[in-house]
Amino acid sequence: MPFKKLVGWFKNIFGGRKIIRLGLYGPPNAGKTTLANTISMDWTGEPVGKVSEIPHETREVQKKEKIIVRTKNKVIEMNLLDMPGIATKVDYQEFVDHGMSIEDAQQRAKEATKGVIEAIKWLEHVDTALIVMDSTRDPYTQVNITIIGNLEARNIPIIIVSNKIDLEDATPGRIKDAFPQHHVIEISALKGKHMGELYEAIAEHSR
Repeated sequence: MPFKKLVGWFKNIFGGRKIIRLGLYGPPNAGKTTLANTISMDWTGEPVGKVSEIPHETREVQKKEKIIVRTKNKVIEMNLLDMPGIATKVDYQEFVDHGMSIEDAQQRAKEATKGVIEAIKWLEHVDTALIVMDSTRDPYTQVNITIIGNLEARNIPIIIVSNKIDLEDATPGRIKDAFPQHHVIEISALKGKHMGELYEAIAEHSR
């Protein structure tokens, strides 16, 4: 084997592969942590974080490092970053409506606001972003537009994930119509539908 090919072979086997920092962004309850858990379970057998119907369950960046993903033509290594949900306003009353005490709700709102700021700061440390959207809701929101605009300004590759397609009122086509300039993958993170397509997209579009 020629020397250059031998060196390349050793690099591929012993750490020459770049580690992609993959950030999961989106509004609260879009399914980011469910997706992070599905990705991590598929390749490591371990979940990333807790899932809840109450908004802002994830209030700090959750990390799962050195996930090896094998697609048809590529092997990628990535550090998965599950970001807190981004919102333009965090109202403690929303948590009270879910049965929390006022004191607990106010504390959660404070932590959630801090989480939003932390997620935005992490934009400087992400190589590729999955923007997770709930396909049962209107995608053309201020939050989604702001997230995409910030990522575009930093030239960070974007893959939009149209999640929850297993639900009867899902209309993933609205997401494609709202953001035709970006690659959109339709999935159900909860059911594990179309995850193969998502992994192929990550391998293809990551930098």
